[in-house]
Amino acid sequence: MTAKQFRDGYFRILRWRGSFRNYFATGGFDGVFLALLMIILISGLIMMFSASYVYSWYERGDPYYLFKKQLIYTAVSLVAMFIISHIRYDVFEDSAVLALIAAAVLLVIVLAHPKVIPGKEEFRRWLEVPVFGTFQPSEFAKIAIIMYCAWAMDKRRREVETRLWVTIPHLAVIAVIAGLVYKENHLSGTILILAIGIIMVFLGGSKMQIFAIGFAGIVVLGIYAFASGYIKDYMGERIEVWQKLLQNQELTAAEAQGEGWQILQSLYAIGSGGLLGMGFGNSNQKHLYLPEPQNDFIYAIVCEELGYIRAIIIMLLFLLLVFRGIYIALRCKNRFATLLTLGISFQIGLEAGLNMAVVTGTVPNTGISLPFFSYGGSAMLMLLAEMGMILSVSRTVEKKPAKEKSANEQA
Repeated sequence: MTAKQFRDGYFRILRWRGSFRNYFATGGFDGVFLALLMIILISGLIMMFSASYVYSWYERGDPYYLFKKQLIYTAVSLVAMFIISHIRYDVFEDSAVLALIAAAVLLVIVLAHPKVIPGKEEFRRWLEVPVFGTFQPSEFAKIAIIMYCAWAMDKRRREVETRLWVTIPHLAVIAVIAGLVYKENHLSGTILILAIGIIMVFLGGSKMQIFAIGFAGIVVLGIYAFASGYIKDYMGERIEVWQKLLQNQELTAAEAQGEGWQILQSLYAIGSGGLLGMGFGNSNQKHLYLPEPQNDFIYAIVCEELGYIRAIIIMLLFLLLVFRGIYIALRCKNRFATLLTLGISFQIGLEAGLNMAVVTGTVPNTGISLPFFSYGGSAMLMLLAEMGMILSVSRTVEKKPAKEKSANEQA
């Protein structure tokens, strides 16, 4: 590869396009996708307020403290979403490698100079950002992996589909990013990045053997994590508690007061909700029984206050959002845009599904948040930025032709 090919292929965003207008997309975006998103987002804000006001009052003396912060995060993120929705998707394609490099640099910086949060000293996930507060580089790493894989699978499409070895370097890139996230003591982020990366490689057309390689990599990582004591110290007790709950075995007093406390309180909340719920704001478990209910276990508060029927409706809204994203992707003519939209849609579905599975005790507690519901500025900013990318792609999809008027109507 010549220097010019490298420059044009990897850093095309530095190329001047002649006019700023050439950076912006035209046409209308998908109204159905936006409507579904706003319903989920508004529902998430309402439930975040209900789930957080007791904790906010106890910790800060202001029941609206976390809610006000989340409103600010959401407002800033919505502005970012609408700006991104007006940017042409090929700008994202041109900047895919730069995004990956930026994500890697941020992950290295956070390992060297993390923001230490009281009570979470063992985690190295946050950077201090002026005005915005704290930022998790792992959230940016997710979209960077999606952009990079979409770019790589599009750029070398024929080789990826016919030659297995072509995919191996891309798997190595995914493994490096996942390894950096793993060093943050961030198991859920590591799992998500590995899963997203393997899904993207599969969607890009690689052979089925790639799953064997990806699975082998995850197994090796798991063996290393167990051998290093990480799984035993951090997840071992959680897995044991989860297994006992699945087998309907009684927990010991230490387990019930320790690693089993959060999932037990979550199940109590869900069980108390019934079909119709206890009513908005009437949760008992958020009164300092369920630890930090505004974060990973907010769906338990949804079930308790709104009941099973409304909780299932929220689940269906997430499914509809994912399916609408897939619909947009499949109607787009550009392969990069299709892969980008599919990757983001599967990420949202994966995070929501895993969170609900954790809250209900279906899988062990791994600390995965519920998109658009759980408290957090970094996650909200990155999620709505991704939604902006999908809206940008939706401006270019094939529109259904208008129905021709009948002979009677023309007459």
